Amino acid sequence: MRRPVLASLITLVAVLALVSAPLAAQTKAAAKPAAKTSAIPRTPDGHPDFQGVYSNATNVPVARPANLGAKEFYTDEADRTASRQAPAAGRGGAAPAGGGRAGRGGGAAAAADPEGNGLAVHYSTEQFGLSGPSVVRAPSMRTSIISGPEGRVPALTPEAQKRAQDKQAYNREHQWDGPESRPLAERCITWGHVGPPMMPVGYNSELQIVQGPGYVSVVQEMIHDFRVIPTDNKPHLPSAIGQWMGDARGHWEGDTLVVETTNFSGRTQVQGAWITDKLKVTEKFSMIDAETVLYQFSVDDPGTWMKTFSGELTMTKIDAPLFEYACNEGNYGMANNLSGARATEKK
Repeated sequence: MRRPVLASLITLVAVLALVSAPLAAQTKAAAKPAAKTSAIPRTPDGHPDFQGVYSNATNVPVARPANLGAKEFYTDEADRTASRQAPAAGRGGAAPAGGGRAGRGGGAAAAADPEGNGLAVHYSTEQFGLSGPSVVRAPSMRTSIISGPEGRVPALTPEAQKRAQDKQAYNREHQWDGPESRPLAERCITWGHVGPPMMPVGYNSELQIVQGPGYVSVVQEMIHDFRVIPTDNKPHLPSAIGQWMGDARGHWEGDTLVVETTNFSGRTQVQGAWITDKLKVTEKFSMIDAETVLYQFSVDDPGTWMKTFSGELTMTKIDAPLFEYACNEGNYGMANNLSGARATEKK
């Protein structure tokens, strides 16, 4: 049963209340096409007020379809349709680019194991109202989320390829040893798409931004991962301290919120690759209008990819709360799989 995430949000607000003034009220303005800069909501200290619940769901693929070459944007709908119908030489991405505004939701027909254990759960999300016309997507003419002439994540370094091979070999022998051998998402620890960088997920592509003096927080609907980002010039944690989602520090460059995240644990993945503790992610949040945020990111990990890569997507505000994602409470698969493995061993 899905209920509003009261406990998670109460905890989040309590954390911020200890270090900042009371939070400003969440903006719930109606969508306005071609809003002017003056229409952007602002906090009492003059910064853009990002507060609200957003969808970052999109039909824009992560990687650009190969038949589009270096083309980053469609010129119009006719161009988009023609490009979608043209055959792509090789693997170009998960879905054709697109966009449109509708109701609340996310959408995908399958949720695959992000950690390479060969496990995938297939079901129709439409029966739960998580796809089709229920999905909120900000319009976009991009051909891929990854920007630049190549429009795709760079090749892995030899070191990263070796890590992936070692991980896969270990998992083939030990994937059912215990909870610690299972993927992080399956263990309800963290969801690989929540970032940084924050990427659209197959369903429940919603997040809430809460803002106060000196802090900005982002809470995701999936597993309710949340980040508390200081914007008051606090230094990063000592380099020896690593965290699942890194240590984020934000600052303002005009009306753009810039967030630099370091101190990753090296035990998580970004775009399917096992990262190192040297990863650095730079994010930029810019308000296009009162309902729309442009999210840009740059990923740099010389021990994982051959070069730095960047991308961007658009988040649109929705008039709905986050809902409870009862991960641990409904995680019957973990207990059933492990008990099944123990039963097999006894035989």
